[in-house]
Amino acid sequence: MSIRLENVSYVYGMGTTEEKYALKNINLEIGNHELVGIAGHTGSGKSTLLQLFNGLEHAAHGTVYYNDQNIYEKGFSMKELRGRVGLVFQYPEHQLFEATVIKDVEFGPANIGMPPMEVELNSFQALKDVGIGEELLDASPLTLSGGQKRRVALAGVLAMQPEVLVLDEPMAGLDPLGRREVFELLLKLYQERNITIIFVSHSMEDIAEYAGRVLIMNQGEIVLDGRPDKVFRYRKELEQIGLGIPQSALLAASLRERGIRLADGCITVEKTTQAIVEWYQNRKRGAV
Repeated sequence: MSIRLENVSYVYGMGTTEEKYALKNINLEIGNHELVGIAGHTGSGKSTLLQLFNGLEHAAHGTVYYNDQNIYEKGFSMKELRGRVGLVFQYPEHQLFEATVIKDVEFGPANIGMPPMEVELNSFQALKDVGIGEELLDASPLTLSGGQKRRVALAGVLAMQPEVLVLDEPMAGLDPLGRREVFELLLKLYQERNITIIFVSHSMEDIAEYAGRVLIMNQGEIVLDGRPDKVFRYRKELEQIGLGIPQSALLAASLRERGIRLADGCITVEKTTQAIVEWYQNRKRGAV
């Protein structure tokens, strides 16, 4: 599986006096089984980029490829693409509309032409994967808790058996416990289903904790791309575009400035704590 963008630009109000570039000359490739976090301030082009991945938006210039196929070529099936690249919008629970949970989850796979038996089996499996029990299958989605609604909305996308799961601010509006539960669920899906996951987040802590690769966007361009521990070394550059680095990375940088030698990769609470403990133990042994 691969998504590739070549020289892609997107323009709002093209041909009018309000013309504005949302994306400028994007060149990007995302491969099989990647876990990618995207960060950038409001208006940097994150959401527009996500909607290009499955054809919801059409590039003004350039080409989008899925598995080396030009998605803009005549005869290419956008319906098939949207089954393979599942997009979960911000506050996905607002998309629930059917009378029961199971009907809501079955809507997506049925809509892309999946055979009825597969629709049923995949919908049951998707609900199981997100932790929704059989006792809720016939419940109205409107009666569920906020966390349950978000899981049902996610199940509706998973039931289409996507190769890529794209999420725009999946943690929006959730408390810390809810955020962790959803991310742990995404990690489980990533590992068990062997899919690619791409998510947008304003939280550098979330990206440090869960992403294997991070894209930083600014004014419609990708300005940094790499492993989180590498990207977060560009502290000044991130601050200049209104972003920061995780608090753990900030603490580690401050300690290093004071002469405390910590191991590389201190971007999460766990890794930074471990590095500080190791430094202290070495210090007691006289190794530092």
